[in-house]
Amino acid sequence: MASIPEDAQHIIECGTESCERYGAMYCNSCYRPMCEQCKDDHLKSSDNVDHDVVPYISRNRKLPVEKCKTHPIKDLDLLCEECQIPLCSLCTTLKNHKWHGFVNLEKFYSENYHFCLDKLPSIRDYFLPTSKELQKEIQEDAKEIERIMENIRGKVKTDIESLKKLADEVMSEIMVEVDKEEEKLLDEIKSQDKTVDEYITYLQKLDGDIREYLSASKVTNILIEHSKNLEIRPIPETTKPVTPTYTVGQHSKEDVSNLLGKLHADQDQPKTRNIKPLKSRTSTSKEVKQDYPKASTTQQTWSLTAGTKIKELTVPDIECIFHVSLDKSDKLWVSDNTGNIFQVDFQGNMLQKICTSLQGFGYHTVTQDGDFIYTDREKKVINKKTKDKEVAVFISGGFWEPISIHSSLKTGNIVVGMKRTADAKVVRYNINGSFNYTIYRDINGKKLYSEPHYITENINGDICTSDFEKQEVVVVNERGQHRFSYRGQRPLFYPYGICTDTLGHIIVCDVYSNKGSIDILDQNGQFLSHLLESQQGIDCPYSVCVDDQNNLYVGHFSNNTLDVYKYLQCSSGSPS
Repeated sequence: MASIPEDAQHIIECGTESCERYGAMYCNSCYRPMCEQCKDDHLKSSDNVDHDVVPYISRNRKLPVEKCKTHPIKDLDLLCEECQIPLCSLCTTLKNHKWHGFVNLEKFYSENYHFCLDKLPSIRDYFLPTSKELQKEIQEDAKEIERIMENIRGKVKTDIESLKKLADEVMSEIMVEVDKEEEKLLDEIKSQDKTVDEYITYLQKLDGDIREYLSASKVTNILIEHSKNLEIRPIPETTKPVTPTYTVGQHSKEDVSNLLGKLHADQDQPKTRNIKPLKSRTSTSKEVKQDYPKASTTQQTWSLTAGTKIKELTVPDIECIFHVSLDKSDKLWVSDNTGNIFQVDFQGNMLQKICTSLQGFGYHTVTQDGDFIYTDREKKVINKKTKDKEVAVFISGGFWEPISIHSSLKTGNIVVGMKRTADAKVVRYNINGSFNYTIYRDINGKKLYSEPHYITENINGDICTSDFEKQEVVVVNERGQHRFSYRGQRPLFYPYGICTDTLGHIIVCDVYSNKGSIDILDQNGQFLSHLLESQQGIDCPYSVCVDDQNNLYVGHFSNNTLDVYKYLQCSSGSPS
């Protein structure tokens, strides 16, 4: 019989001929599954009284057939404890295995098989995802280093450009001084040149006067001219200009380096990265009991209990339920991942159908007035379908794609999760569809959202968003200030549908672990319980909503069934 994988999805049938019941047990001696009834019949036989019958999941694994190299006609079926090698039964008589101990190889193989099998979930659910998260952190660190070093390069260039600018300013000032000194010296030279020029003119005239005297023909002229001062004036005194000199600065590379900033490498030892500890399985909701006051006029004490299914509703013409909205008229709106929205009553009868562009998130809700509104991601608008069944554009998203929406039955305000390429935000509108404000970043400037695909409002006004890409539930207060983020109780957390109840609990689907679970938190983000898990029939829960009686509606990806659960109990014992 072929080995059946542990994660096989088909039902194991009883190996007894003509019996088609579920094979919950397994006979290790016969190598076949059997049902509980056939097991009892099997062990009643005197031939089978020593047979080892165990639960199917604990069965021995059938040993692969392999021939002994020493005795080719015999199969390997024993393990030498001393030599730790597989043998056949004839090998036990050989001299080199004398006095050695032997164990059943099939039992040894089966025990190690289960040991290895037990390791797979921790590898898959903790070691591998944690290592990938660590790798992601390392890669983010590399990007951060590149960003920081590029920033330093920019600062160095700015520093050098600043130094160059100062040098240019100093050069300009020196050039102005040179120009002034040149102008001053030239003025002095020009003045001396003018004095000498005037003296030359004087000499030339004196020369003419003397010549004229020497050539005089009349005595009277000689007498007259003789009376003139014929003394020659001395040559005017002039000075040699003293020109300035320029002493070239003595600059070294070190001098320039000292004028600039310095790169300081931190000498501290690098800190060891934190690795999430491997947690033991969290206790189930049956073990968690905490009391909370009900928000009503009569103060009562309530406690969480294990989810008890009280109703099951099958929705026709749909394969899976991605989102659920409660209608005020005791009806439901449900949608799948292909863009179909159905209105049904509580008997599962279809009342209306709306075909929209492809969706898969929390993209519809019912308003305080009982109107149905839904997003059209492709057209980037929010449509309203009134109770008269008229459809019109209610809100335009502009360049943003609306992907999730919730209308508060308390205030009438509408919150919308939106996305545009790599950016995401949450926008609040009033009851009339008028813009109030945008929630985008926290007080440190960090983006709050990546994929706000489900959204709801709590009784204290908090906006709770299920962000699949960030793998967390992001909660902000009614003013848009970040309060906390919830990242699940397991190494990986993929949140989908989200809702709140009348006590302020936050209820969110986790589609990752096993067949998924539903986590419940208090309004401050404290984890309370895995409210529902596979043991309670949960199978890939994608959508949740709660009515005013705290009945929990759960839709699944794997089928078209909507399950209704009770999960709160009054202190007197009566259900909520």
